[in-house]
Amino acid sequence: MLQAEVGRGTFVAEKQSQVMDDVWSRQLHLKEEKDPHHVSLFSPRMVDVGQVAAVREALEMVAEGDPMMFLNYPTRDAFLPLRQAVVDWLADQPLGALNEAEVVLTHGGQNGILTVLQTVLRDPQPVILVEDLSYAGFRRAAELLRAKVVGVAMDEHGIVPASLELAIRKTGAQVLCTSPEVHNPTGLFTPLHRRKEIVAVARRHGVQILEDDCYRMGEAGAPSYRALAPDMTWHVLSISKNLTPALRLGFALAPKGRAQDLRRAAEYSYFGLAPPLAEMTRILLSDPRTRQLALAVRQEMAKYVRVAVNALGGFDLVWNDQVPFLWLNLPAGWRSAAFTRAAEAEGVQIRSSDEFALRDGRAPNAVRIAVNGHVTIKRFEAAMLRLRALLDNPPEQISV
Repeated sequence: MLQAEVGRGTFVAEKQSQVMDDVWSRQLHLKEEKDPHHVSLFSPRMVDVGQVAAVREALEMVAEGDPMMFLNYPTRDAFLPLRQAVVDWLADQPLGALNEAEVVLTHGGQNGILTVLQTVLRDPQPVILVEDLSYAGFRRAAELLRAKVVGVAMDEHGIVPASLELAIRKTGAQVLCTSPEVHNPTGLFTPLHRRKEIVAVARRHGVQILEDDCYRMGEAGAPSYRALAPDMTWHVLSISKNLTPALRLGFALAPKGRAQDLRRAAEYSYFGLAPPLAEMTRILLSDPRTRQLALAVRQEMAKYVRVAVNALGGFDLVWNDQVPFLWLNLPAGWRSAAFTRAAEAEGVQIRSSDEFALRDGRAPNAVRIAVNGHVTIKRFEAAMLRLRALLDNPPEQISV
């Protein structure tokens, strides 16, 4: 229940700290199992369309495989078939030219982000740039590495190039961390013309780009930064949103000429994946049925998104049926903290915009609503209707 800050000391955590949020999250997930009224929309949860059976089948194949797999340390040569399977899995993505040597296997997307930053950052207190509202995992990885995090202004198309230019000039930042396909938490998409402007700014100042592509479930809407700037972009993605988050399997793709540096950071940090896990993942990604499973996951999750839109579409809602969360800008009369508390009192757990803002940043009156495919659509719809009832009755309009 403590919160440590470099240079200040250790303090009792405030109620809204991430430490407490993580504890509450675990408690509320347990509550959901016991209380049919409670629905956690804190983080996306995937529908099972057959991937559980596929994982079990792959586990059985691994168990019956080469016994030496269970006795040896991981090696790069042993992972070659999996890296080739990853390249095949990503073949239809707009990532530019990709070969297996540029693929580093990670324990999920967050581990991929941390590994990239370990590779890139230098000097006693480096600076990374993120959007003013951004995925908290960027900040957490930066804090582990004693890096300073600075926000960059956004508009409806993502990062504002002029703000990026100013931030780089003022801070000497080394890395820009961004999610152009599916911005977490707002769900915004950065179009191609804006991506080209951002690349031009970063290139002028020698800033590396860390592109987090973990939340995209559907087809890409534009070429990735890796395709636009293959010499300066580190791309991170995982199977957590389209197959399963349980395996903690991700991929970090190095820029041209930097694969050895990324491999070294991974090997010094965790040696590599456990060989049985790597073999199981190779089996999954090599099975032609797995692509159909990923498509079925998207289709089922889209049904939940449409249910949410039907219930909340009368409000300022940002959504895409290929994204497992929605961003709700609250109407007059509601503050984000008050709304999340009121929703929790109604048995619905959602994230306030405050959780995505920098420590000294400002957060809009908005909330993120994740799709929970572990509950029935009927139960999910009931949760959406409870949220709508709150939206229709802000505090100052409720009769006492």
